[in-house]
Amino acid sequence: MKLVIIEDDLMVAAINREFALKTPGLNIVATFYNGREALDFLSKNSIDLILLDIYMSGYSGLEVLKELRRRGNTIDAIIISAANDVAHIKEAFHLGIIDYLIKPFTYSRFNEAVQKFLLRHSLRLQEGTYTQEELDKRVAAVKDFASFSGGALKKGLQQQTLDKIFECLSAEKDCGRFMTCEEISAETNFSKMTIRRYLNYLIEQKKAVSRINYSTGGRPSIEYSILK
Repeated sequence: MKLVIIEDDLMVAAINREFALKTPGLNIVATFYNGREALDFLSKNSIDLILLDIYMSGYSGLEVLKELRRRGNTIDAIIISAANDVAHIKEAFHLGIIDYLIKPFTYSRFNEAVQKFLLRHSLRLQEGTYTQEELDKRVAAVKDFASFSGGALKKGLQQQTLDKIFECLSAEKDCGRFMTCEEISAETNFSKMTIRRYLNYLIEQKKAVSRINYSTGGRPSIEYSILK
């Protein structure tokens, strides 16, 4: 997802950038320290998400959002601001933001906000209908994914690879299915050897479980599912 950071405090902008870089699914396109320059860029480029401060000299974050909405731009936004009064918070949500983070904030809370955005984005791409139970499971999977992402990994493992495998298993868990390494490989394009390494890690972390399926009609297969 293409991300733009809009923050006039250099230190906070650096923190936002650091957190975004360690969050799977985000690709930082640009950082702006001025609302007007950001607005000019956004009018010419297609972006998925903005991280936006409210208190900025010359042109506030809410003014940026108001102008974007006036132009019909429905870009998703997460507010990151020291403004903690009800008036600012209400106005921001009225303008359709995804989440509102009050400075100072933790990476865990930042990641939670991003997962809300990714859930919203994925729902836009899907068709059909949800029952309440199915929707609740989808939301719960995202929360679990957010709480698991960003931790320290065993040497040799990559967070992005882990996240993709975890997300693949999570989607099948909602359907009540276990998956084999071959099926996960077909979904993720990772080798079976790579997938086994990450599945073993997930089992060690008590985030997944395996079972042997003897009903294949041939050689028994090992199947995996995440724990919830």
